[in-house]
Amino acid sequence: MKKRVILAGLCLVACAGALIVSGFYPSEAAPEAPAVPLAIPVNVAKVQVGDVPIVLTGIGSVEPYNVVDVHAQVTGTIQQIGFVEGQTVHKDSLIAQLDPRPFQAALQQAEANLARDEANLSNAQLNLNRFTPLMKQGFASAQQVTDQASMVTQLQASVAGDKAAIFNAQTQLSYTTITSPIDGVTGIRRVDVGNIVQPGTTTPIVTITQVQPISVVFTLPQKDVPEVQAAMAKGTLKTLAYGQDDRTMLGEGSLLLVNNMISQTSGTAELKAIFPNDNRALWPGEFVNAQLIVADRHDGITIPLSALQQGQNGPFVFVVAPDGTVQSRQVAIGETLNGRALIDRGLQADDAVVTAGQYRLSDGAKIVSVPAGDPQVQDSTEASAGML
Repeated sequence: MKKRVILAGLCLVACAGALIVSGFYPSEAAPEAPAVPLAIPVNVAKVQVGDVPIVLTGIGSVEPYNVVDVHAQVTGTIQQIGFVEGQTVHKDSLIAQLDPRPFQAALQQAEANLARDEANLSNAQLNLNRFTPLMKQGFASAQQVTDQASMVTQLQASVAGDKAAIFNAQTQLSYTTITSPIDGVTGIRRVDVGNIVQPGTTTPIVTITQVQPISVVFTLPQKDVPEVQAAMAKGTLKTLAYGQDDRTMLGEGSLLLVNNMISQTSGTAELKAIFPNDNRALWPGEFVNAQLIVADRHDGITIPLSALQQGQNGPFVFVVAPDGTVQSRQVAIGETLNGRALIDRGLQADDAVVTAGQYRLSDGAKIVSVPAGDPQVQDSTEASAGML
C-alpha cells in the first residue's frame, strides 16, 4: 500500500514538471513579434503638365451696352402699342402710335400758307417786272419800283418761313410714330392705349435694353494694372465670365479698356470687357466672376486643390515615393483656378501626390492607392464630423 502512494506522488510531480517545461504554466511572458504597420488607403493623382493660362480674377456686374427710356416727344393720345413686353425689337420697330390728326392739320395749314404766299410772290414779281421798264420810259416812279421790290422780298421771306413751318409740322407729325432707336429687349410697359403722353414726363413708355453685345465691368487690385497694360500692348486679352458658383461659364469676350482712374477708397481699377452674348446667358444687372487671361505658361505643373495642405511653413503636399511611402514637401503656389493649383516650385513632372486621406499621414507612412470615392479613405472633415 505504501508503494502505491509513493508511486502516485512521483507521477504527480513528473506531470507538473512536464507542464512547466511545456509552458502550460509559464514562469515569464514570451517576447511578442513586432507588428507590421498597415498601409493607409488614400487617393493619389499624378501631376499634370501643360499650357496653363495666367488668370487675374475679379468680381463684376453685367451692364447693357445701351439702355433707352422711350418717351414721347410730342403731346398726344396713344392709339396703338406696337410691342409685347419682353420682346426683342430692332431699330425702327414700332413702339407706340399717337393720334396724328392734330399734327396732320397743322401740316396742312402750313402747306396752305405756303401756297398763298407763293401765289402772292408770283404776282408781286410780275408787277415788279412791269414797273421796271416803265420807270425807264418815265411812266412809273422810282418809288413804285422800290415799294414793289420790297414787297417781293417780304413775300420771299414769307415763303421761306412757310417752308420752315412745313418742315416743323412734318417733324412733329413724325414724332407721333414712336420707334425703337436700337436693337434690344423691351421691359415692362408703363402706359396703356388711350393714355395721354407728353414730353418731360419721368415715366417712360418702355425701357429697351441692348443685350447683344453686352459688357461686364469688374475690378482688379491696382497692383495688377501694370501687368494688364503690358499684356494689352501685345494684343487682345480674352475675358471669361462665370456665374456666382464660379463654375458655370456664361460667356467669352475681350477686354475693352482699363478705366482712366483708380479708386482711392478701395485701391482698385475698373475694367470693361465686351461679350457677344449669343446665348444671352449674361443678363443686365447680374453679378459675375470675371477671369482675365493675361498670359500662358508653357509646361506648367498643376495639381488638384484637394492635395494642398497648410502647415506652419506654408502650403505642402504629400508626395508618393517609389516604395509606396509618402514624404511631405513644401510648394509655392502660382495661382488657383477651376479646382486646380499651379505650382511654381516644389514638384516635378513625374511626381504623384495624395489628394485625399492626408490627415492620417506623416513622413514615411506606408500608403495604398484606392479609387476615388472608396469609403476606406477618410478626410479630416469626415473624421471630425464622426467625433462630433
